[in-house]
Amino acid sequence: MKKKSIIMLVISVLIIITIIVCAFIFNDKENNLEALPKPEVTEGVRGEFGIDKNINEETIDNYLNREDSVYRDMRMLKDPGNYEAIGGDAYLSGFIKGFEIVPLPYLVNVSGLPEEVGDTYTGDTLFTEKDGKYTANYEESMDILEYLFPKDKNIFLMCGGGGYAGMTKNMLVTLGWDKNKIYNVGGYWYYNGKNNVEVKTEKYGDTSYDFWKVPYHDIDFDSLHEVNQNE
Repeated sequence: MKKKSIIMLVISVLIIITIIVCAFIFNDKENNLEALPKPEVTEGVRGEFGIDKNINEETIDNYLNREDSVYRDMRMLKDPGNYEAIGGDAYLSGFIKGFEIVPLPYLVNVSGLPEEVGDTYTGDTLFTEKDGKYTANYEESMDILEYLFPKDKNIFLMCGGGGYAGMTKNMLVTLGWDKNKIYNVGGYWYYNGKNNVEVKTEKYGDTSYDFWKVPYHDIDFDSLHEVNQNE
């Protein structure tokens, strides 16, 4: 009986040691992530969109799969805007592996698009922007935003050409997010890396879109509670 108790004690000690070692290894791995360069806006036309100089379409593959970061593509599955007029694609024809789709036009009204593009989505939005001020349209608006863009994480943003990503960063920073933790990676249209997930399929002369591949965040506005702006 005494021998059995000793064996059980040894097993218990080994289990505790294993748990401690695993926790140490996990924390060590988490704490030894390569430090990110601070966001630095590039020069020229790309700088007007706020696209980052260091982490962009050419380098994003080096910064994927970080436990301290989230990855958001701000395009719609099918944007009403005519992005083909500026060499883009109104459809979400593909995305970078690890990015999740959160359509900016569902978050806030969009303005300032190129004249050739015309208007994008004009339906319900979580916020309304006017003269640089963002007003919540629903009681849950801020909770949803904080869920989709955790403040304790680095946030990598991209879209088709970089515009929606820049608008998203402006909104988040205005609403209290740390600008040094948000990166405008730029545009998927210019990405030639190894983590491409193709959504657009062309076969026998027909074009289709495999949207089932897309990790997509929809917003059910009917389930939300409108804010009485007159209060």
